[in-house]
Amino acid sequence: MASEKILVVDDETDLQFVINQKFRRQIRNGQYEFHFAFNGLEALAKLIEVPDISIILSDINMPEMDGLTLLSKVRELKNPLLKTVICSAYGDMENIRTAMNRGAFDFVTKPVDFGDLEVTIEKTIQELDVLREGLAYHDKLLSIEHDLMVAREIQRAILPKHIPDLNWADIYGSMDAAKQIGGDFYDFFLIDDHRLGFVIGDVSGKGIPAAIFMAVSRTLIRATGLKGMSPVECMNYVNHLLCTESVNSMFVTVFYGIIDLESGTLNYVNAGHNPPILISSGGKHEVFPLTNNIVLGVCDGREFKSQTIPFIKNDTIVLYTDGITEALNARLEEYGFNTLQDLLKTTVTGNDMSSRDICKAITEDVARFTEGEEQSDDITVLIIRRT
Repeated sequence: MASEKILVVDDETDLQFVINQKFRRQIRNGQYEFHFAFNGLEALAKLIEVPDISIILSDINMPEMDGLTLLSKVRELKNPLLKTVICSAYGDMENIRTAMNRGAFDFVTKPVDFGDLEVTIEKTIQELDVLREGLAYHDKLLSIEHDLMVAREIQRAILPKHIPDLNWADIYGSMDAAKQIGGDFYDFFLIDDHRLGFVIGDVSGKGIPAAIFMAVSRTLIRATGLKGMSPVECMNYVNHLLCTESVNSMFVTVFYGIIDLESGTLNYVNAGHNPPILISSGGKHEVFPLTNNIVLGVCDGREFKSQTIPFIKNDTIVLYTDGITEALNARLEEYGFNTLQDLLKTTVTGNDMSSRDICKAITEDVARFTEGEEQSDDITVLIIRRT
């Protein structure tokens, strides 16, 4: 344990000898390390020379720079780990009062009772220890905050922006995490020149564990999907891997589909996710039929089921997570699935809206409904249009 460095500021020439005698045990044990200055100017120079001094024991009446002026200079340093104890005659209460107002931590009176001085020093050290612990905790929080911000940027970076030169589909997605990092994800990728894979998912839980599980789930689905496996084969395989490696009973809801340009179809598996909405080229709105599957990461060996529906020019899929439908306003009312449907029926009435426009309309309407209330869950939307 490092010695507590104490600066004694007093113009009495014999004080250094007395201090070293009275505290010789603590000095020998490495508990205290004393430094000395004869006035305020020398004290300021000593603070530069020994920057980790933590306690100043200062007289008030000294030549060149008195203790009250020194206090003002020390206060300008704005160092919470530097405490000053004033030493003055008992009858000098006005100056002692001024010193306390200028930031002195405590005071002792002259002639000095060294037993009282030792108690005062120990009390000051205890206060410093509390401050050090608090600052260390604060620094740790800042480090965690920085790491979370970096993780947030990484998470945003891995979400896809667009597919170059894809002239038969218009795709746009957005994910707004409730905390620094989220458990929602979406992805889309070309399997070959006529098949497009896409996925949206929502991991159970919040924070760092959910974000890690999200990254693992997304990576597994993308890597498996790019092999050309069907949605059923992909979900069976990924579910097996997640069940094998899952910890803390985490799971993920997933909607994974493949659009086939040549056949004009969409083959999909809904693994416990919110049902997407299909807006047909004629303007009809339909909720996707469920495939009666469980979520991923819970039951190994479960065979998933898929469905295939037509998906032709100007058809649009609206995919979302429950951060949309369960968004709350100040009256604790949920945005709800019906509100989402009503919005789409009144907004997406033709084929003139891009995927980005539809996504923006949804997120802005949720923001309008919540009226600035704190977001309780990730808000994720993925729009895909056949063009």
